[in-house]
Amino acid sequence: MTSPQALSAGAVTVEDDGGLAVPLLADGSGATKTEEECGAEAEGKYWVAADEAERQAVTDCGAEDGRALLFRTYKLRGAILHPYRALILVRLVAVLLFFVWRIRNSASNVMWFWATSVAGDAWFGFSWLLNQLPKFSPVKSVPDLAALRRHYDLLPADDGAASKLPGVDVFVTTADSVDEPVLYTMNSILSILATDYPADRLACYVSDDSGALVLYEALVEAAKFARLWVPFCRKHCVEPRAPERYFETEPQGGRASQEFVNDYKRVQMEYDEFKVRLGNLPDTIRKRSGTGSMRASEGDAQGTWMADGMQWPGTWMDPTEKHRKGHHAGIVKVVLDHHPSRGHHGPRAGAGAGAENKQSADDFGAAAGLRLPMLVYVSREKDPNYDHNKKAGALNAQLRVSALLSNAQFVINFDCDHYVNNSQALRAAVCLMLDQREGGDTAFVQFPQRFDNVDPTDRYGNHNRVFFDGTMLALNGLQGPSYLGTGCMFRRIALYGVDPPHCRQQQLESVAPEPASKYGKSTALIHSVSEAMGERERLTTPPPVPPLDVEMVVAASYDGGTDWGKGVGYIYGIATEDIVTGFRIHGKGWRSMYCTMRRDAFRGTAPINLTERLHQIVRWSGGSLEMFFSRNNPLVGGQRLKLLQRVSYLNMTVYPVTSLFILLYALCPVMWLVPEEVHIQRPFTRYVVYLLITILMIHMIGWLEMKWSGVAWLDHWRNEQFFMIGSTSAYPIALWHMAKKLLTRKGIHFRVTSKQTTAGTDDKFADLYEMRWTPMLVPTAFVLVANVGAVGVAMGKALVYMGVWTVAQKTHAALGLLFNVWIMLLLYPFALAIMGRWAKRPIILLVLLPAVFAVVGTIYVALHFLLANVIPI
Repeated sequence: MTSPQALSAGAVTVEDDGGLAVPLLADGSGATKTEEECGAEAEGKYWVAADEAERQAVTDCGAEDGRALLFRTYKLRGAILHPYRALILVRLVAVLLFFVWRIRNSASNVMWFWATSVAGDAWFGFSWLLNQLPKFSPVKSVPDLAALRRHYDLLPADDGAASKLPGVDVFVTTADSVDEPVLYTMNSILSILATDYPADRLACYVSDDSGALVLYEALVEAAKFARLWVPFCRKHCVEPRAPERYFETEPQGGRASQEFVNDYKRVQMEYDEFKVRLGNLPDTIRKRSGTGSMRASEGDAQGTWMADGMQWPGTWMDPTEKHRKGHHAGIVKVVLDHHPSRGHHGPRAGAGAGAENKQSADDFGAAAGLRLPMLVYVSREKDPNYDHNKKAGALNAQLRVSALLSNAQFVINFDCDHYVNNSQALRAAVCLMLDQREGGDTAFVQFPQRFDNVDPTDRYGNHNRVFFDGTMLALNGLQGPSYLGTGCMFRRIALYGVDPPHCRQQQLESVAPEPASKYGKSTALIHSVSEAMGERERLTTPPPVPPLDVEMVVAASYDGGTDWGKGVGYIYGIATEDIVTGFRIHGKGWRSMYCTMRRDAFRGTAPINLTERLHQIVRWSGGSLEMFFSRNNPLVGGQRLKLLQRVSYLNMTVYPVTSLFILLYALCPVMWLVPEEVHIQRPFTRYVVYLLITILMIHMIGWLEMKWSGVAWLDHWRNEQFFMIGSTSAYPIALWHMAKKLLTRKGIHFRVTSKQTTAGTDDKFADLYEMRWTPMLVPTAFVLVANVGAVGVAMGKALVYMGVWTVAQKTHAALGLLFNVWIMLLLYPFALAIMGRWAKRPIILLVLLPAVFAVVGTIYVALHFLLANVIPI
């Protein structure tokens, strides 16, 4: 654990011009800066402010309309933008000329192979164009948190309120408490409860698709610990606000006050005890549910029992019919209620009494009066007779429950392994949603995904910064980035299928006719939708929700006969609900925005084992292909989608097809085993030179992208390497699944990505060195072996034929070897994966490969002299 004497970052605050305490963000030098100062740094070498005229106009009119400018816009400087665009156009012309040259010079030793390669080159050019065109106008949006505080936090005293910020409902989804450890989920919850947002405007809904009692009771324990953790975070402005991460991170040095040291020790001790209680929960529940005295009069002794003596309606530890994973009742329980005045009404949701949300008098003095946000446990009903629609179904159940209980204007969803790393993150997203220029037409704000547990070299490209910091930032200059599944704040009415303001003829006030066919039969839900349509905030305590309505909206049958999953909520029928949901919203005419912060808004856990990472890629790429073959095809769907936005979505749905041609090229080294020369294109030397020029231009464009996106060279190289690994393993499997779906109507199987690390070890990256073979890895292994063998055979041929080869043949051999070496470099991470724990010393691979080359070359020479008179070799 971190020594409290070394801590100071958590206890430092400054006063802004509104008199509010603002957390400081530490940079690498130990200096501290506010988020606003960090945003000002965006205008530097490559970016320039693009909204000065708008800001000046607001200043000139004295902001009489009362609307605020809540974010700054930056565009690329012409010095880098114009060369970037010019190089894209030059490469496009070069690719077209190269393609024409290949058609005119159709000489080849194997014509079917030549024709296939020409088709591949045409697809590579088309795929590159789809990827590059949407990047013509990158735009950076930087939230102005100080302006948000001035306009929304400070009200006249007679208003009786401290903030007029809109409400935010946070959705956390978990499917399995084993593959997705409970401690990860609880850290996510605690970071949300402690975020810098008014407690009466914030609610957290935790969806548990396993229906496990252990997760509910863990939430109860988290709520108890939150009464200590949240005031501690707010008092000392600590970052991050996930306790596990906070206590394992060494903040910037300095002198801490004795008060902070005492508070730190107390909270750390309580957190250690909290983790022990979480670890003991399975045994506690098992003992309670055994042959003890706590059972209902009509209950089964083997049932699972809650701490209050009631039988758990969800999954039992000894599963039985109607009490097992995939078949259990719906459950909604309010763990924390930020409306304690409803106590005399009984349980708020009719499914469990809410904990009284008050601070004890000794919790950090002045912080004692703080209240906590609402915390609700949701487990939708599971029935084998119904399709549960995976994560999208869970999110829609949360959306409906939240509509009944809090009905916030905005909702944001997290995977259970993600936590709030920057306490200002929700405010940053709200800045972009409330801005007077484009805020009203903004349906969602997407944050980049960042991860804690990735190895220092990011062997398998988990950070994926080329996509998050390059592609998504570029889309911010169009209709906006796509929805990426986690860390995305939505406007509730956009999820309800409503048109954006600029596409409406009048302001919305109520639900459209025949609401039951669209939103379902719950009258309370329909009423809440009407409230959301007018974007009217619940500034007073809403009436109690009838228990039957809550039970109804989480029923397995609720979606039937409605528009849920089609035009309302998160979309069904696709393995990746995120991309198709974002597409549907963009197709209605909404825009989205991309929000990056100097201190990452959210951080999570990535699957660092190669097999788990590739399983994740199979689901993503398979879902993209499913979208292409659905009614949400980017070519025909999305009535109001802008052209370049449509091109971007087309690229996101067809990119796995590229793997077929990459796999073909990667297997070319097999030609070394043929005694005679085999050239894919003649003249071969000119062909390779042209190919190298077009490839070099890609990397020149990539170099400019790295400049304006801030992507490091290593991130770019890891992206190239993992794309090759995926193209020889995951993407072909996704194509196979898609072909099977078209024939059998069975889609991509949803597989929860395991985030558990190898047990019984102190090595943080132990899972990185575990090689778990699956059939998916066979093609990649074959490609690697083929290229390694080809180099060995080439060495053997050089020894045998060096005296008779012409200069042209020697040149061709050298160019061929260059291709082999390039493939091996791209598959280097896969070679390390095969080595297992030996990969901790990568130098072994540099010794092993030359030895293998020499062995293969020696075998070839021996076979040549032994069999030369029998078969040509």
